Amino acid sequence: MAEDYLYAPVSAVSAPSRGRFEKILRIFIVIAAICLAGELVWLLGITPFRPFLRIEISGYEGLNRAEVLGRAGIDGRASFFSTDVVKIEQALMSFSSLESVRVFKRFPDRLHILLEGRRPLAYALAVQNDRIIPVLFDSHGVIFRLGGTDSDFPAALPVISGLIIEDPFLGMRLPPLFIPFFNELEKVLFSAPELLSAVSEIKIIPRTFSGFDIILYPVHSRIRIRLSELNEDTLRYTLLMVDVLASREEEIESLDFRSGIASYILKEASFE
Repeated sequence: MAEDYLYAPVSAVSAPSRGRFEKILRIFIVIAAICLAGELVWLLGITPFRPFLRIEISGYEGLNRAEVLGRAGIDGRASFFSTDVVKIEQALMSFSSLESVRVFKRFPDRLHILLEGRRPLAYALAVQNDRIIPVLFDSHGVIFRLGGTDSDFPAALPVISGLIIEDPFLGMRLPPLFIPFFNELEKVLFSAPELLSAVSEIKIIPRTFSGFDIILYPVHSRIRIRLSELNEDTLRYTLLMVDVLASREEEIESLDFRSGIASYILKEASFE
């Protein structure tokens, strides 16, 4: 009896359905390709030429946004392809208060400006137009603030005297001779600021032939300290010695640590 039954081929029955499916799939692929092509045209051919959608400025609050964008030459028409990050970095480095500038372009329409301000190390007195004004400088010896009131200069910073600074200007660099000393001073400032707060003034005394010595003026003692170099260990030890000799303050003019061995000088034999 099985021979009396006829079976239609499966492919013949499902052919119309498969044809409709393939047609719909082809239409979907065409539409997807058109959308993708449009997206690529927008992403690669249009957006990078449009003004930046977002500009971020971070890292330093001493300059306002308008100052930064103005000096960088960035206006409402700046775009990914029209912006030269090297020129922007060079332009912004003209701000004496900045130590470094890095500019990043984020494809297709983002710009990030990362600023690093100079870290104040100390301040000194300078002569400008026959007037004495305070100047603030960093560990590289770069002057980045001129004049101002006492509130403009952090009280925790040491005062450096003995530097000859005439007609200072923003961005002026102090002689390279002092840079190693400034670097050591910065280390002490950040590792043990309480030691520097115990010193009211640091005076630089030129040597006869080359180099210089350093004289420290403790806040709570009249005994002065003379050093050939400054670091945290030396400063801690010398201040301790001043405390030990506090009872003889009236007769001792100074302590000399230049040889590595402490010796004191009586007021009758002052070195200044």
